[in-house]
Amino acid sequence: MKKVLLINTHLTYPNWSEGLLNDAFNQKAKDFFESKDFEILETKVEDGYDADEEVEKHLQADIIILQTPVNWFGAPWIYKKYVDEVFNSGLHSQKFLSGDGRTRDDLTKQYGTGGKMQGKKFMICATFNAPTESFDNPLQSLMQGKGTEDLFLNITSNYRFCGVEILKGYNSFDIFKDGDIANDLANYPKYLEKMYGLIVI
Repeated sequence: MKKVLLINTHLTYPNWSEGLLNDAFNQKAKDFFESKDFEILETKVEDGYDADEEVEKHLQADIIILQTPVNWFGAPWIYKKYVDEVFNSGLHSQKFLSGDGRTRDDLTKQYGTGGKMQGKKFMICATFNAPTESFDNPLQSLMQGKGTEDLFLNITSNYRFCGVEILKGYNSFDIFKDGDIANDLANYPKYLEKMYGLIVI
């Protein structure tokens, strides 16, 4: 049976950001993969975790999906803590990677090629206050033509460094003003279905 690891890294701010939207997207992914007979592995970072156990979940999973709000142009700080602890465990145990890929015996080997997690796939599902037009548009003064893939490079690089393939993410934009959350939620399983040929191995 194939397995998916769903990581929800929403951080609750009482009376302001309770996490219901990220929970809803996470549930959509869970329902989709259950319908495809995947075993579901789950972590809600805010509820706590054991780093060594998270390493094992990653090793079991065929695909890893990070569900995150975008707080100040990145995932909540608890996710950085999660990554530092989990990936350090995966490094020290040599279960995620062995070194950075370079070797004095073969100078053609590049930095970032020492991963052991080939065959696994990773994607991000993110919720934004920013509108869609903020991205991939050189006329926008803030992002200056850069896309969400650029914004999340600090996250996806960790997985690529360990040999994981990065899939194009799914985003819900402008959630506080003019977005269409209901439509975004409805279309998420359709997006996963479209990606399904890439997801199954």
